[in-house]
Amino acid sequence: MDQTETGNQTYSIGQLAEEFDVTSRALRLYEEEGLLNPLREGTRRIYRERDRVRLRLILRGKRLGWSLSEIRESFDLYDSSHGEEAQLELMLEKLSQRRDVLHAQKRDIDNALADLERLATNAEAALQEIRSSQRKLSHG
Repeated sequence: MDQTETGNQTYSIGQLAEEFDVTSRALRLYEEEGLLNPLREGTRRIYRERDRVRLRLILRGKRLGWSLSEIRESFDLYDSSHGEEAQLELMLEKLSQRRDVLHAQKRDIDNALADLERLATNAEAALQEIRSSQRKLSHG
């Protein structure tokens, strides 16, 4: 962490990458996508606290399954005249959509697991039947 003349904390690309366990390449991608806006000193990127907060939000959005364009849309709403209210409305809508998708995926996974259990039970019973028949033939 560095201090600027005004006392605001700044961060290098390496510091943010290490803190959030992401690659420098990921940070450059988020910059290219317009999600982060570091200051420049020659080729050196200088991230401010705003970028650090945005990175935390980007990573949270990605964990929720949001695309970078959805994350950008949320940032754009917050930065617009509609502000936080519109951003929160969008977030609630996206969270609801994501919840629905995850519930559907969970149902699919539960059904697949039940099918696997049935198949495994049937296969075990068939294998035991084969082995039992083979024992009878070898003893008989």
